[in-house]
Amino acid sequence: MSAKILIVDDEPPIIDMLSYNLKRANYDVLVAYDGEQALAQARKEQPDLIILDLMLPRVDGLEVCRTIRKERDVPIIMLTARDTEVDRVVGLELGADDYVVKPFSVRELMVRVKNVLRRTAPRPADSPSEIVRLGSLTVDTARYEACLGAVELDLTTLEFDVLCALARHAGRVLNREQLLDEVWGYDYFGDTRVVDAVIKRLRTKLRQAAPDSEIITTVRNVGYKMVEQS
Repeated sequence: MSAKILIVDDEPPIIDMLSYNLKRANYDVLVAYDGEQALAQARKEQPDLIILDLMLPRVDGLEVCRTIRKERDVPIIMLTARDTEVDRVVGLELGADDYVVKPFSVRELMVRVKNVLRRTAPRPADSPSEIVRLGSLTVDTARYEACLGAVELDLTTLEFDVLCALARHAGRVLNREQLLDEVWGYDYFGDTRVVDAVIKRLRTKLRQAAPDSEIITTVRNVGYKMVEQS
C-alpha cells in the first residue's frame, strides 16, 4: 500500500510541483491550502506524513504542528522561508521531524520524504525484540515502549529512536553526526539542529516523569550522553 502524504501550502505552484513529483513516486497525495483545511484533512484521512508550510492563512503552521502533535504521532516535514529561523527552531521543538528551506530542491525533499517514511514504517511482527534496561529506564524496541520507573513515556517515533540510540551506547558520548547517521540515516544532509531539538523534547518528557533525574547530559562542544544508572 502506498504511503499517504498531506501537502499543506497556500501557494498553488508549490502544491502542484510537489503533488506531481510525489505521485510520480507512487505516493497517494492529499492537499490543503490553509491551516483549517490541514487539520481537517489530517483528522479525516490519517496521512502517513505531512509536508507543512509554516506561513499559512487562518491557522498558522506552528499552531497546526502543535495541534497535530497533541493528537497523533505522524511525521511532519516543515517548509520554511530563509528568514524564519526562529519559527524553524520553534517548529522543531513543537514536534516536527525535519525541515526544508524555501526555495528548495525537489530532489532533496524527496530524499527527506523517503528517509522519514523508511524510519517510521511499522516493523514486521516477527522482528527481534531488544529490551534495554538502565536503572529505572526500560526501553522495549519491538513494542516501541519506554518506561521510567512506573511511568510510561509518551514519545513520538523520532524521540523514541533517539532515546534508543543513546540507551544502546549508555555512558558513551555521541556527537550530532553519529546520532543523525544512526537515527535519520547515513544519507541525511540536513541541519544538525534537528538533533538538539529532539534532545530538548526528550529531556522535557524525562523530567516530567522523574523531575530529580538527569538522564541525558550534554558534553560541551562534543555531543550527548546517556548517564549510566545504577
